[in-house]
Amino acid sequence: MSTISTRKTILIVPLDWGLGHATRDIPLIHELLNAGCKVVIAAEGKHASLLQQEFPELTLLPLPGYRIQYTQKGWLFGWKIIQQIPKILNAIKYEQEWLQKIVKEHLIDAVISDNRFGLYHSTIPTVFISHQLLIKTPFGGIAEKWLQWLNYRYIRRYSACWIPDYADANNLSGILAHPSVLPPNTTYLGCLSRFEDRPNIPQQYDLLVLISGPEPQRSNLEKIVLEQIRALPLRALIVSGKPGTPEMQQITPRVQQVNHMNAKDLNEAMLASKMVLSRSGYTTLMDLVKLNKKAILIPTPGQSEQEYLGRFLMKKGYFYNIPQHAFNLKEALEAAEKFEFKSFEHEQDMEQYKGVVKKFVESLG
Repeated sequence: MSTISTRKTILIVPLDWGLGHATRDIPLIHELLNAGCKVVIAAEGKHASLLQQEFPELTLLPLPGYRIQYTQKGWLFGWKIIQQIPKILNAIKYEQEWLQKIVKEHLIDAVISDNRFGLYHSTIPTVFISHQLLIKTPFGGIAEKWLQWLNYRYIRRYSACWIPDYADANNLSGILAHPSVLPPNTTYLGCLSRFEDRPNIPQQYDLLVLISGPEPQRSNLEKIVLEQIRALPLRALIVSGKPGTPEMQQITPRVQQVNHMNAKDLNEAMLASKMVLSRSGYTTLMDLVKLNKKAILIPTPGQSEQEYLGRFLMKKGYFYNIPQHAFNLKEALEAAEKFEFKSFEHEQDMEQYKGVVKKFVESLG
């Protein structure tokens, strides 16, 4: 049992790029608390709401995110991101200055940054978490090599790099987290999911729809699903990905829609569903394989990472993938019914991250 004098204070900061960075940090926070650490979280907006709901007893510091803006048309996504690079660099500079003050004010012993680039420090251990060492873009090779160089330039300022995936060929991220050259001090965490699998859960839904990601594409997918699902004889639950507003409404006698579910309720809903429909966001993929669920993936239009993951994982047989512009719910369900799903084969390693966290805490002395 840790005493107050030896208790380490760990700052955790998720990137504000979809809710996945916040949700995948939940199991890490639990492990740090189990190890006797004091955990401080920094976030804003939906990410702050989600983590405050899961950990109401923890200190939550306000820290502006990168506040990336997205496009209505997916093909413009890459250009829109390029236009915002100066804003991102200013945010990185701000969070670096912010960190210097916070470390002193809150006596921080170590930092875990989930894909935020400016949270390195010269006197305490800092960890950078990412599954994107190679950053996919619509522009191909030269742009991706330049971004990888810039990515590594920041990652090398951290004490360590943690990758939420497996090191071998049976992995979830493909080339994204398995480039030819890795950053120094790299450790693969295995699957990082807040959910727990349980046997013999009765099936309650034919389909669970998880709508997530940035606007306006989150609302675009929600509109498509709501228009098409009314005509189908499905028992379905739609989770709209809007934390902080837990409203529920009945779409049809057999279809419910809820704005948000906490981790426990969403875990139950996933286990009780025959099929899941979701974006191919990386955290969602880890949740799906942890629970061994069949899923139809609809990558966010223009997000090269999600488009790559959807194609990669369909080729491996883990999930059925279809682009949003070609999506028809009835046809997708029929195609998924015929698809030969393969089970992800890492069930025995689903708690690999716990050993990494334990070793990290022990290294703090």
